[in-house]
Amino acid sequence: MPDFAHRAAGGSGPSPYEEPEDPAGPAPVEPIRVLVVDDHALFRRGLEIVLAQEEDIQVVGEAGDGAEAVDKAADLLPDIVLMDVRMPRRGGIEACTSIKEVAPSAKIIMLTISDEEADLYEAIKAGATGYLLKEISTDEVATAIRAVADGQSQISPSMASKLLTEFKSMIQRTDERRLVPAPKLTDRELEVLKLVATGLNNRDIAKQLFISENTVKNHVRNILEKLQLHSRMEAVVYAMREKILEIR
Repeated sequence: MPDFAHRAAGGSGPSPYEEPEDPAGPAPVEPIRVLVVDDHALFRRGLEIVLAQEEDIQVVGEAGDGAEAVDKAADLLPDIVLMDVRMPRRGGIEACTSIKEVAPSAKIIMLTISDEEADLYEAIKAGATGYLLKEISTDEVATAIRAVADGQSQISPSMASKLLTEFKSMIQRTDERRLVPAPKLTDRELEVLKLVATGLNNRDIAKQLFISENTVKNHVRNILEKLQLHSRMEAVVYAMREKILEIR
């Protein structure tokens, strides 16, 4: 019976010509899984309480030092590791490298009181994607977690100028001889690297180059693999060192 006739005849329930509604509704979005690492239990607990208010973020575990963090990361495979720099037994920077080995997909945000340039730079070299000072607000922590999970890098504004200063110093020290030639990037990969180095995310790069966001992700992955780098931030360092991006 056609739908209008079905209704005119007093038929109840959905018409046989209508698509049945899915009682389950749309598939839920998976939350960002976070491992919290800090040697102060009270601080860890405070972060858990704050992040529990965010529907798209889930704290899946905690650790009190870098050694425990490596074990927990291998077991839980979190999306984000939120970790302090200075901790007993094993510090966050040392643990960073090991975490990247046991949980390669995990992205690491250092959350610390240390505003020393050396810690910032060493954290980046170890594979950290973010470096935030504990002076930031609780809202900013959640925002940073989402940004890093989306492929961006996050640095506290007060540390940004120090990072650029360190980059400049590193470029000035590039007189050293290179025993191994730098890997060859394609023209398209160089285009993507230049845009990554200017701070654009994958979506904006895709728009600028008129390609899909997925293609940009593939290019970024290939660039990091070719250059044997761990993060977009390290790619920025490389771009500056090779004079692909100039700092004025």
